[in-house]
Amino acid sequence: MPLRQAILRVPEQNWEAYGEAHVKEIRECAEVDFVPGEKSEHKDTEPLRYVAIRIRQRQEELFADGSKVKHFAIVSNRWELKPGQLIQWHREKAGTIEGVHDVVKNELAGGVMPSKYFGANAAWLRLVVIAHNVLTALKRLALPAELLQARPKRLRFLIFNTAGRLVQHARKTVLRLAALGVRIATWRDGMRLLPVGT
Repeated sequence: MPLRQAILRVPEQNWEAYGEAHVKEIRECAEVDFVPGEKSEHKDTEPLRYVAIRIRQRQEELFADGSKVKHFAIVSNRWELKPGQLIQWHREKAGTIEGVHDVVKNELAGGVMPSKYFGANAAWLRLVVIAHNVLTALKRLALPAELLQARPKRLRFLIFNTAGRLVQHARKTVLRLAALGVRIATWRDGMRLLPVGT
């Protein structure tokens, strides 16, 4: 594999320790000079950055698979971080995408394709992802901090499925909501925070 060969060619002095010291392992990272030879590459694309991770046993023991050294690589388009910082940033976001997949698949019906046609299913999945992005923007822009981690089911229960009744009285139409005044005030404040379309 070309990337593995490029990692093995990294000079010893380029490897530096990263993260907290580990009892049994030595963890090091280094920049790798590597350009993939993919046919699908476009001439105007920005070059990607390859950071190698090398893990060795402190006592020269072998790993379970019989190897002395394990190599991994991170591919990124972020160039402003040092290699150790890039690894830390990459690991901090680990696990977040699984939560997004769970919400898209199980709470926004992205896991059930409505048609036997690929194009219709692709359109459906795009609508589901748009709905997820709109809900995320709503939580970050307009809703209170306690709802920042709220899932669609909770938002449906607290906001979208609120019962109400239209009442006509004295030539006015009034919407009476079955919600606490505090909750209605929160919604009103949130509406003010949303950007108004032109």
